[in-house]
Amino acid sequence: MSEETIPQTVPPVRDWPVADLPGTDFDPVLRELMADGPLTRISLPNGEGWAWLVTRYDDVRMVTNDPRFGRAAVMDRQQVTRLAPHFIPARGAVGFLDPPDHTRLRRSVAAAFTARGVERVREQSRAMLDELIDAMLAQGPPADLTEAVLSPFPIAVICELMGVPAADRHGMHTWTQLILSSSHGADVSERAKQEMGAYFADLIGLRENSAGEDVASLLGAAVGREEITLQEAVGLAVLLQIGGEAVTNNSGQLFFTLLTRPELAERLRAEPDIRPRGIDELLRWIPHRNAVGLSRIALEDVEIRGVRIPAGDAIYVSYLAANRDPGVFPDPDAIDLARNPNPHVSFGFGPHYCPGGMLARLESELLVDALLDRVPGLRLAVRPEEVPFKKGALIRGPEALPVAW
Repeated sequence: MSEETIPQTVPPVRDWPVADLPGTDFDPVLRELMADGPLTRISLPNGEGWAWLVTRYDDVRMVTNDPRFGRAAVMDRQQVTRLAPHFIPARGAVGFLDPPDHTRLRRSVAAAFTARGVERVREQSRAMLDELIDAMLAQGPPADLTEAVLSPFPIAVICELMGVPAADRHGMHTWTQLILSSSHGADVSERAKQEMGAYFADLIGLRENSAGEDVASLLGAAVGREEITLQEAVGLAVLLQIGGEAVTNNSGQLFFTLLTRPELAERLRAEPDIRPRGIDELLRWIPHRNAVGLSRIALEDVEIRGVRIPAGDAIYVSYLAANRDPGVFPDPDAIDLARNPNPHVSFGFGPHYCPGGMLARLESELLVDALLDRVPGLRLAVRPEEVPFKKGALIRGPEALPVAW
């Protein structure tokens, strides 16, 4: 049977244990699921039952952009099979809203994440990055690139965009780590989320009549105009703040890739003009997360490639798999710094497309420019297999990145 033959039988349920993977290795179970066909069924380590999984690029874009698949219905189905050991969504959180409520909430902060909004923080971001690199160079090698640059830089940038004072950045980082880690337990994670939410409730409440361009001010003004509720504003602020730190993991994987494949770093160093395209290719290739993110629920019967998805069934998409679809990306496992076009879906697709995608790309460009140009001898200080990667985390990335120069 050819790969494109429409399956007429329901595929078997495959267990997906989701082990901690070394380095930037692509998940072998996901690779098998991709080979099994465009539509499979999976059982993840937590929750109950099974869910559909789509892995082809076109199908992923269809499901994420089709109103017949909803996120809000997940709130009433909290035992859907999932990766996260605990599932405590706040009702009204933007990740679990469907249009038009989702559209209304996203609109309140859209100005901060447009090209103009992101450009507003470019020079300040570059200055903060230069200070971090200055401090690392002054201290001398070896250094932990994650601790010295890749962790504090995204925190500083997202706090700048959010309107969080510099003095509060460390507390934000601590809360984020507790929320994202699965190793501390549900109670610790939930308490950190509540504390961060209380902080943003105060910050947004103080800015109800603000004309500022930072996110807290935009949310405060929207609450003041009664376009959104304070609870909705707080939920969105928490999500954006946490998402802002994902750049630490992405950039950690990006530089791990460049430092373990020095020919890539040398080409980017020698050809600055291809850096934006090269960064997009690295963003496509890097396995950003473990397994899959949030599920959707079929709100009516939907047919995908000849298979009927009954109303009420849970379904996941894999952006990682879509980014390796050979029908869209020739030789998908290779890193081609000049790949063009490159319509990757690393920041998602459809209404739930990551609002911080443009900001993350800006940060990646600033990091590549600064570190390649200012630290030409940058190299790993240990063997690649000795670089510690995070364990038990939803988002993949190095725990530390020991470097010398």
